[in-house]
This record gives sequence, structure tokens and C-alpha cells, in this order.
Amino acid sequence: MATWYHSINDTLREIIEQQHMFFVATAPADPGDGWPNVSAKGRTLLRVLAPNLVGYLDYPGSGNETAKHVEETGRITLMVCRFDATAGIVRLYGRGRRVELDDPELIAHRDSFADDFHPFVRQAFLVDVEKVQTSCGYGVPRMQYLGDRDTLDKWCERKLEPRAMVDGLPAPGALVYKE
Repeated sequence: MATWYHSINDTLREIIEQQHMFFVATAPADPGDGWPNVSAKGRTLLRVLAPNLVGYLDYPGSGNETAKHVEETGRITLMVCRFDATAGIVRLYGRGRRVELDDPELIAHRDSFADDFHPFVRQAFLVDVEKVQTSCGYGVPRMQYLGDRDTLDKWCERKLEPRAMVDGLPAPGALVYKE
């Protein structure tokens, strides 16, 4: 039931960008150095930047295992599930990298992220997609999107100093925790 692609076509792009959440999976180079990590991501959406390039903005709130793992191995898998009436799963396999918010490559795709930049964005991830797999998703439940939570925003406001926004982008540098 799985179908493989070498790149993201227009139909897959539409599926990917319509979803309100996605999952990120990485693992350490040495299994003795930790566990594989799977993170659910919302708040910002996965953006298709080119047929073999996707990216997303990352917020604080938990550890930073994804950054650690992609620095070690580069390997990353992203998955979106369709929870609406049309079942389906899209997996993106590739090589990821963490980039700073002033990285020229991220700035080149600034318009794709215009609605997602926020004073509490921690970093961004760009993924060079090597393989794309679709599968039926018949086992994925049908669910209705009700809206984003504001819990992460409230946590950030309590714990972090907001970055200044310069020309619609968060100012470079590390986020600073409040005392």
C-alpha cells in the first residue's frame, strides 16, 4: 500500500501544508547515548520550500534532542497524518540541519514562514528530502481540528525574555530565561 517518490509533488505539498501538526523522529548516532526521539509539532507548520526541501520553525518548551541528533547523524524523518475524511500518511526521509534565525538560507525562504515568526522562536530546521513515502492511513482516526493551544505562548511569556523583532524576524541570539 506504500508508494515511494523521489520528491514532493504538488499533491503531496498540498497534503503536507494542510495539516495542523506533524511528527519529527531522530535518533542518536550511538544507541548507548540515548533514545530515539519522536516529537509532535504544532504551532508552526511544516513548509515545503522546494521539491526536495522542507523546513519548520522550532519553539522551546522541551529538550532539544532533535538538534543534538541531527548534528550527530543528520538523519531525520518527518510524518504528517491526515485526520480528516480522506485518510493518508506522508513520510519525508532526509538529512536535517538546525539553522539560526539569521541564516541566509532561512532568510531566503522568509516569505514561506512570514506567519510563523514569533519573538520566542528558538531555531529552525531545514530538511533535504531524499525519499517520500505515502501510505493509506486507514488506521489513523478521524479527528476534527479545533484550534491551536495558547499554552506554549503563555509558558514562553512567563519563562523567557521576548526577542526584539527586526523587519518581521526575531533578532539573532539565544533566548534568555527570566530569573
